[in-house]
Amino acid sequence: MCIMWVMTHIARRMFELLEPICLVTFFADESNAELAALGHRTYWDGYFASRAAPLGRVPAEVVHAAFYSFAEGEAARHIPSAWETIPPEASLAARERGSAASVRRILGPELAGSPGLVRAADLTTKAATSAPMTGRVMYAGMRSVAVPSDPVARLWHSATMLREHRTDGHIAALLGARIGGTEAHVLSALEMGIHPPESFGRIHHLQKERLAAVMAGLRERGLVDADGHFTDAGRETKQRIEDLTDDLAAAPYEALSPAELDELIAELEPITAVLVAAGSR
Repeated sequence: MCIMWVMTHIARRMFELLEPICLVTFFADESNAELAALGHRTYWDGYFASRAAPLGRVPAEVVHAAFYSFAEGEAARHIPSAWETIPPEASLAARERGSAASVRRILGPELAGSPGLVRAADLTTKAATSAPMTGRVMYAGMRSVAVPSDPVARLWHSATMLREHRTDGHIAALLGARIGGTEAHVLSALEMGIHPPESFGRIHHLQKERLAAVMAGLRERGLVDADGHFTDAGRETKQRIEDLTDDLAAAPYEALSPAELDELIAELEPITAVLVAAGSR
């Protein structure tokens, strides 16, 4: 069996296992509560301030470029104003503190304090701190942040490092396919069976003129049809992007031996199952 195919398959499986750990940051209450307690007025103030914090006090244009999927001007509504009275480091610490608290609550004391979770945290950290940083802006930013000693926090932190590594690669795949951030949300909506795709929660708030222009561009390229559904070319383009994303996400797991990969998957499966059942909330 081709080693490259195996590692790409591993990257996809690890994404499935680690993503529910990362999602508590966005779905559960604790992280938002910690950020609100600092003085962030809205969810999105806290989101932009805490996620961009590893980059330092960069201008909104840099955050927009690094995040990629937000419409023009969205980052500028929060950066740098969200940092004017709250240091980026404080927002970053609040996000991590709240996220770890969410994971600990959802898993319960027995699973959160288990040797299996400690081992999963150790192996995830080994993978997350091993990959080249070249061309990986958000991943490099997270790599500059100290890894916490607490096992639950370390698992969340390292899973988030790997998420940012994967996202950096996903952006490269989107750029190669000439798919912009809003276009990417349209394709994701169609993949999830959401129709019309303009109703997708990540983009439904955008101006109708902006969404109409995006849909017109996708139709012109033959990626969606007149009714706003995937064409065969559109579905194939989306699949190529996902396949390349998996391929580009494989490097961290090359630091683990086959036995360690098997062990990590086995230890993560019960953790992920509980988080999925709870909706990472």
